[in-house]
Amino acid sequence: MTITGKLLLSTAVGALGGMLFGFDTVVISGTQEQLMHIFHLSPAAWGQTVSIALWGTVAGALGAGSLGARMGGRNALRVMAALYVVSALGCALALNWPMLMIFRFIGGLGIGGSSVLGPVYISELAPAAWRGRLVATFQMMVVIGILIAYVSNWYIDRLGLGAREWQWQLGVAVLPAIAFLVLLYTVPQSSRFLITQNSLGDALTVLRQMGALNPEGELEDIRRSIHAESLEKSEPLFQSKYRIPIFLAISIGMFNQLSGINAILYYTNSIFTSAGLDRLSGFSQSIYIGLANLVGTVLGMLLIDKLGRKTLLLLGAVGTCISLACVGLIYSTHSHTDLLVWCLVGFIGFFAVSQGAVIWVYLAEVFPTRVRNKGQGLGATTHWVMNAIIAALFPIAAVKLSRAVPFYFFAAMMVVQFVVVLAMYPETKGKTLEQLQAQLER
Repeated sequence: MTITGKLLLSTAVGALGGMLFGFDTVVISGTQEQLMHIFHLSPAAWGQTVSIALWGTVAGALGAGSLGARMGGRNALRVMAALYVVSALGCALALNWPMLMIFRFIGGLGIGGSSVLGPVYISELAPAAWRGRLVATFQMMVVIGILIAYVSNWYIDRLGLGAREWQWQLGVAVLPAIAFLVLLYTVPQSSRFLITQNSLGDALTVLRQMGALNPEGELEDIRRSIHAESLEKSEPLFQSKYRIPIFLAISIGMFNQLSGINAILYYTNSIFTSAGLDRLSGFSQSIYIGLANLVGTVLGMLLIDKLGRKTLLLLGAVGTCISLACVGLIYSTHSHTDLLVWCLVGFIGFFAVSQGAVIWVYLAEVFPTRVRNKGQGLGATTHWVMNAIIAALFPIAAVKLSRAVPFYFFAAMMVVQFVVVLAMYPETKGKTLEQLQAQLER
């Protein structure tokens, strides 16, 4: 099998949506001070400003599947790219808080849609032998996008743009968004979608472009798979026989956010400045967070098939709990603030190597084929809803209670996670999907 240029281009373009996903998710962290001053926002209103994009993400993720089925992954991603462009320009030019909220919500629609459509588009194009590695590029680009957002905020802050700084920080995303939209006109529809449209000749051409060893045979395999799926669409998810996979999907989605990961990513700059660091130091320290996230993600991808999913979750729960408790102590005692960045770096590293690497793989493994898409949708929805709730409540809790309380709460949740994973989570490493299905049904 050869990796063709068209396959690499299509993978890179699909994964670019992941980079915009990561960038748009956390770039808001650098604008808090200015936006709260300009629009006179309370802590509650600031929490709504952050979380509104996440509610858009929930809506975008829920609607992306049906949109992709009707238009095909490539064309649906074009819609997401257009949403990114509109959101970036709208946020940068917002005249008031309601306008900013509207365009933040539009950006969330793009984030949610691309989080579903990007990996699916890549997986439908990739040959089986390379599918796992190529789909993993999407998650890698999400992490890279987060790092780029922190670097971008730091660089723009150094330019001394004054009251217009926040507009540049939010608006700069329009450049990669336009590039994403343009590049989507250079890649094909997936062969799978073309087959559903009875464009068999075009589908065969795409399979050859992607480097398929036996394009005619793969064409027939896809046709049979689509037929089997059409027979299984009526299978409901919420049945007693699926109670264990449902519990696993909901709990892993909840624990992923109850670690505080996205609250920390969204409010990184305010976390540092509230500990006594100046704004520029806060921006530069955020870059360490992004780098730790990237390194941890790479390490998690290397270890997930060696140590196993359950082992990584247990190790991560211990590491994140200790790191979060240390952050809480720093705020409680108002001392050792110089260690704050390293506690957060440790937290991000432990999270990325464990929950960050495991969640989407685990969701894809614990459900049988006939309800896998529905099960993944349940886990993803739980993840994003919890994300939005915590993002909205974090600044309120930090002000009304104390900065330490949220971190102690997140640390306690990691203790609960350790107990639940140890007692109830099966190890899925090295088992076929059929073996896992039989084990979970027992």
